[in-house]
Amino acid sequence: MEYRQLGGSGLKISTITIGTMTFGGSAMVGQTDTAGAARQIDMCLDAGVNILDTANAYGGGRSEEIIGELLAKEGRRQKLIVATKVRFRMGQGVNDLGLSRQHIIAQCEASLKRLKTDVIDLYQVHQWDGLTPLEETIDTLSRLVDQGKVRYIGCSNYSAWHLMKALAVADRRLGQRFVSQQIHYTLHAREAEYELAPISVDQRLGILCWSPIAGGLLSGKYRRDDKSPKGTRHTLGWKEPPVYDEEKLYDIVDEIVAVAEARGVSAAQVSLAWLISRPWVTSVIIGGRTDAHFEDNLKSAALKLSAEEIDRLERVSRPPLIYPYWHQNWTAADRLGPADLALHAPHIRDKKS
Repeated sequence: MEYRQLGGSGLKISTITIGTMTFGGSAMVGQTDTAGAARQIDMCLDAGVNILDTANAYGGGRSEEIIGELLAKEGRRQKLIVATKVRFRMGQGVNDLGLSRQHIIAQCEASLKRLKTDVIDLYQVHQWDGLTPLEETIDTLSRLVDQGKVRYIGCSNYSAWHLMKALAVADRRLGQRFVSQQIHYTLHAREAEYELAPISVDQRLGILCWSPIAGGLLSGKYRRDDKSPKGTRHTLGWKEPPVYDEEKLYDIVDEIVAVAEARGVSAAQVSLAWLISRPWVTSVIIGGRTDAHFEDNLKSAALKLSAEEIDRLERVSRPPLIYPYWHQNWTAADRLGPADLALHAPHIRDKKS
């Protein structure tokens, strides 16, 4: 297992993170019970995984409760960095959601209780809240760090300007900076390369990728002209991620499957290994309805794709340059900085060839 530094912090985490949305979840996302969660956590620990990701909203708090029960036994807590999140609705009251001081403090205390721990290692705001002033959110998160209830803070699902404004507020108020962002980033959905990946390089933010095989779309189970397998998220109405161009999706899947078959590995492993090969990615969050899914996904940590394989996958999945990036590529390619190359390098290479 490889360990990478989490942004500008001193923390090192494994390139695989245990995802727990199925713990105590619903039929749509998966319903892993306590015994199954214990097996999956131990499987990951045996493979060298050292970080677990959850959220207060998963299963209405049940995921955190299951994790708390399991981490209290046999020293598991000392072996794992525990990450959780706050933002979504957790009650029927008008203030039972968002990133206000009221909601963050109440939910931090609730998460600590459910997790049976005295500190959250990485506390992430789960989504943007445009009604609460960023000063209030950052000050509250910083106070939780000062109190020893939280060690590091991160964000999730922010746009680029949200993220840069939050970092600027933290700097101006001498508060805690986000050390990471958790985003959706896959071979199918590479929009993060426009701004979120360059920002992470420039501002030293770790990137954790949620749903790294696109809810199963990149697992090889979904093929062109084939009927969708029964019992999967997408057959049950799951809409993350949205598919805007089905033909391009299947072009990507065809290439993933071709690489996988030549290697004698699963398509899911290839999809995950491509993400791990991205220099700006810190860790990918794996989950699964079954132990077999976890076991297969864990093997991606040891799969090293060749430059030729990475190039094949990059070409079939590359997003077009949108403005102002196409203009920068034409007129400023000789003056791009290291962060911009996260987006521009393949296009510059092709222009020169």
